[in-house]
Amino acid sequence: MAADGSLYTTFIWHFGMHPESETNIPDKLYFKIGEVTDITGLAGYILRFWESEFKNIRPGRSESGQRLYRKKDIEEILKIRHLLYDKKFTIQGAKKHLKSEPPQKHKPVPPLTAEELQRELTAIRDLLD
Repeated sequence: MAADGSLYTTFIWHFGMHPESETNIPDKLYFKIGEVTDITGLAGYILRFWESEFKNIRPGRSESGQRLYRKKDIEEILKIRHLLYDKKFTIQGAKKHLKSEPPQKHKPVPPLTAEELQRELTAIRDLLD
C-alpha cells in the first residue's frame, strides 16, 4: 500500500535509485496502453517498439485487439526505462543486463476477498467491452 493509504502498490527500483524516486502502479490486473503511457511517461510508439526488442514485455490482447498490460509488464518497462534513460544503457546493453539479473523471487500473493475478486472481474469485463 502506498504511503497515502490508497490501494496503490508502490514499485521502487532496486537499481541504486533513491526511495523518493518511486512510481505508483494502480492495484488492478490489466492496463490499456494509454494507462501505461500515463504511468511510465513513455509514448505509445516507444512501448510498442520495446515489445519487439525485449522478450519480457508481452502484453495480452483483448477481443478487439487492444493491448492489455499486466503489472509485471509495467514493472519491466520501468526497469528498462531506468536502464536506458537514467543509466544511459544502449538497448543491447539493457538486454544483456536484464539477462544477467538473477531471477526475482516474488512474494506470494494473498488470496482475494469476494469483493476484490468481483471488482477485478468487473474491471476485466469493462476492458473487454
